[in-house]
Amino acid sequence: MKLQKLLDELKPYGARLCAVSKKQPTEKILDLYEQGQRIFGENRPQELRDKQPLLPADIEWHLIGHLQSNKIKYVTGKTKLIHSVDSFKLLREIDKRATRLGIVQDCLLQVHIAQEESKFGFNESEIEQMLNDLAFAKLEHIRLCGLMGMATYTDDKGQIRREFAGLRQMLERLQRGFFSGQAHFRELSMGMSGDYRIALDEGSTLVRIGSLLFSEAEFA
Repeated sequence: MKLQKLLDELKPYGARLCAVSKKQPTEKILDLYEQGQRIFGENRPQELRDKQPLLPADIEWHLIGHLQSNKIKYVTGKTKLIHSVDSFKLLREIDKRATRLGIVQDCLLQVHIAQEESKFGFNESEIEQMLNDLAFAKLEHIRLCGLMGMATYTDDKGQIRREFAGLRQMLERLQRGFFSGQAHFRELSMGMSGDYRIALDEGSTLVRIGSLLFSEAEFA
């Protein structure tokens, strides 16, 4: 069973599996659900909106793909965790929506750690600037739980490791500084089907895996 094999790999690290279910039919999601998987991640807010009512209510949905302001209504209050907050403007809009709903929305800050310019995310100085801004202190309906990053798409495992290690070190600096004493700021969402083992070695708490789970082929 592929799911169990993967969970066995994650267990020594204390990491959790976010099963990436984008473009997957509900019956395939249900198959993993029936095997015990509860955390599922969608890339597109509209796809999450459409699937959610068709599937069991105790699924913990995560939004892992790029989020635009006009799609916030599809995910705020409907997802346990938004991984891909890549700007203060977006965070502020999530807070507005969560305020109207009377909830606190858990979020991760997406950090640009890859060499590709096409990837989204903050850099460390931008995060520090935002956290020290009085406008950030006014956001009372979001809770920052950690960081998310995507490594460069490359065969150079050393580079991938350096990028993941850098993200872990950034999290640790923020834990010592702005988030000192705040135990909820602990998540490191990093690692996908091609690089999750490196991510686990570097401290990932959430791996986002789709193709290994949903493909017909077995994996080593």
